[in-house]
Amino acid sequence: MKIEDVKNICVVGAGNMGHQIALQCAISGYNVKCTDVIPEVLKKAEDFTGSYLEGRVKKGKMTEEQAKKIRGNIAFTSSLQEAARDADYVIEAVLERLELKRKVFAQLDGIAPAHAILATNSSMIVSSKIADATKRPSQVCNMHFFNPALVMKLVEVVQGPHVSDETTQVAMQLCEKLDKIPIHVKKEVWGFVLNRIIAAIAHEAYWMLEMGVASLEDIDKACVYGAGHPMGPFRLNDLTGLDLSYDIYMGKFLETGDPADFPPPQLVQHVARGEYGEKTGKGWYDYTKK
Repeated sequence: MKIEDVKNICVVGAGNMGHQIALQCAISGYNVKCTDVIPEVLKKAEDFTGSYLEGRVKKGKMTEEQAKKIRGNIAFTSSLQEAARDADYVIEAVLERLELKRKVFAQLDGIAPAHAILATNSSMIVSSKIADATKRPSQVCNMHFFNPALVMKLVEVVQGPHVSDETTQVAMQLCEKLDKIPIHVKKEVWGFVLNRIIAAIAHEAYWMLEMGVASLEDIDKACVYGAGHPMGPFRLNDLTGLDLSYDIYMGKFLETGDPADFPPPQLVQHVARGEYGEKTGKGWYDYTKK
């Protein structure tokens, strides 16, 4: 398959990442169907699409005609069958749980056309752990967007040993069509490229907090005003979600059995209290007053 053959895109998972990926695809002119099994999540995604486009029109970033056309490019459905049956390219953005992803990919393999590429947006789970749930392993790859997907330019395309050059090339070219900057990750390594770097920084930040070296506010300030980062590791964690960080830590711990990979105690405490960051009003910081 060539990039010119990609007309219809299916996005599985309408949560924080999925609905923005779907909207970016629609903005780029693709016919998009976004699906989720949770009605409330699907409705929230659809409402966001309308309000986002309306906001862009008000700000003069696009005309009403452009917004109307984009809105016509995207549809929301609770049916995976309806969403994937005509897809040329599928982007999965469900929870970071391996068994769930394998189940979704097995279903997609039986629904999507034989030529379709099946990509996972997973930030940590490599596609080689998913590909054998399908009969098209060479067409299964990682295509990792960053949060918020409508804003962040970087996309990591990971070519595991099972991924064909053709699949990798189409994935890279699709990223460019979506106005993103792709990087080719040639080997499957934990954390890929950027998250591996971020994880090293976060690990040190958690350790310093636990040891009482500095407050989380001062650690964040050090990264912003000393290293020039747009935000510190704790503020970034609130944006991306403490629950996601917990899942990533636990996934690595269950794989290695190394106590050093277990989630940091204070992260566990926040997650146990349901404090996942901005989306719940509290995380490392308190957002309830805003």
